[in-house]
Amino acid sequence: MKVTTLEDFYKEASLVVPEGINKELGHFNVFKLHELVAAGNKRTTMPYSRRDYYKISLISGRNRAEYADKVIDIEKNALLFATPKIPYHWLPQDDKQHGHFCIFTAEFLTQSKSGVVLDDLPIFRPGGYPIFQLSDKVAEDILHVFNKMFDEIASDYIYKYDLLRNYVLELIHYGQKLQPLTALHPTHNASARVSSLFIELLERQFPIESPHQKLSLRSAKDYADRLSVHVNHLNKVLKQNTGKTTTDIISSRVVQEAKILLKQTDWNISEIAYSLGFDEIAHFSNFFRKHTSFSPLGFRA
Repeated sequence: MKVTTLEDFYKEASLVVPEGINKELGHFNVFKLHELVAAGNKRTTMPYSRRDYYKISLISGRNRAEYADKVIDIEKNALLFATPKIPYHWLPQDDKQHGHFCIFTAEFLTQSKSGVVLDDLPIFRPGGYPIFQLSDKVAEDILHVFNKMFDEIASDYIYKYDLLRNYVLELIHYGQKLQPLTALHPTHNASARVSSLFIELLERQFPIESPHQKLSLRSAKDYADRLSVHVNHLNKVLKQNTGKTTTDIISSRVVQEAKILLKQTDWNISEIAYSLGFDEIAHFSNFFRKHTSFSPLGFRA
C-alpha cells in the first residue's frame, strides 16, 4: 500500500526535504498553494491516498472533496482537516484555486503543554466532520491565523515552535466549533455511545497493508458480538444515529478500501478479495459490482 510520507510530499512539491524530518520533536511547515504551483508543482489535485502526517487546509475555489464515505461540493471557501487514518481526494472544479495549508506530525503537538492526543479530538475521529464550507468572514479569520504562522516560522524567535503549536491548536478548535453539537459529544447517551464505538471498531481494521492481512470483523453480527449487544439493537442505534444500517456502513467502508487496493496496489483480485473477507472471487466481484456498477477489473482499468 502506497502511503504518502513527508519525504514524498516534499519531493512531489519540488521542495528540498528538510534535514532531520523524522526527528522525535516532530515536524511542522506551512505553505501557500499558489507559490507551490508557481514553483513548478502543477498538480493541485490531492490524490485519493493516505498520508503519514496531518494537514489543515484553507482553500478557495470550486472543489469537490471525497473523504471516507462523504462527497462534498465546495462553492467557494473550505477548511479541511486531514488525518493519516482516512484517505481523501480533492478535485478542483475551476482554475481559480488558491489557499494555504500546514502539515504536521502527531509528535509535533505532543510537545505542547496541553499534552493533546490528536486522535482523541472530535475533528480527527473516524466518522466525524472534517470539511467545512466557510463564509468570507470566517475564511478571513482563519487566513489571519495562517498569516501568523508564516510570520512566526520566518522569525528567529527561540520559542517560535511553541507559538506555532498554539496556532495549530487554534485552527483545530476553530474547526471543532464549526462541527454539529452531536459530533463534539458523541457519547451523550447509551445509543450514541454504541454507535461511536462501532465506528471506532470498524476503522481500527483499516488500512489493509498486506495481502496476508484479513478483516476479522465482516458481518453485523461480528460487530454486535464484539460490542456485547444484540445485532438488532446495534442496527437500531446505527439507524437512529447515522440513518444507515449496520450492513450498509460496513459495506460502504469495505467498498472504499477495495477501491484503494484496486487503484494503489498491484495485488491480484484474489488477494484483494481474501484480505477483505471474501472466500470466493465471485462473491467479491458480485459485491463490488452491486455497490459501484463496475467489476473489480473494470474499476482498476
